[in-house]
Amino acid sequence: MRFVVGRIGKPHGIKGAVMVDCRTDEPERRFAVGADLLVAGGVRTLQVAQSDWHGGRLRVRFVGADSRQDAESLRGLVLEVERDADEQPVDPEEFYDSDLVGCQAWLPDGRPAGVVAEVIHLPAQDLLVIRDQDGHDTMVPFVQQIVPAVDLPARRIDLDPPDGLFQARA
Repeated sequence: MRFVVGRIGKPHGIKGAVMVDCRTDEPERRFAVGADLLVAGGVRTLQVAQSDWHGGRLRVRFVGADSRQDAESLRGLVLEVERDADEQPVDPEEFYDSDLVGCQAWLPDGRPAGVVAEVIHLPAQDLLVIRDQDGHDTMVPFVQQIVPAVDLPARRIDLDPPDGLFQARA
């Protein structure tokens, strides 16, 4: 099973480094030197030559990308890794995005809020994008106070949102 771990952004410097929009809770593992990353939609593989944090963002250089022009040619590529379907993160409080997408979200009063359509990773916190039956999206901070329970085997996420987060739409 393949899942997304990042998206290559703009080049950084002149020696082939790029900034990566990290989409994994395990960047040290997924972007370790020597790690092979698959380019989404194809069979191309990129091997990590170097990675570090720069200004709160992940900076990566890939084997064979030695110039700014090389780095620019990688911009926009979505990076994936292969993993077993039953593999889970080491930390029990972490979840793979691919396992969360499609889970039904429930409000405290027993009403369905919608289905997790996407997980967005921001510097401060992650967001669950909950899509209701009418196709409207609500961004929910993925924090313990608002998302008290995640039951992956049941494909269920319990929410305790603040007032107004899930307002009725006209």
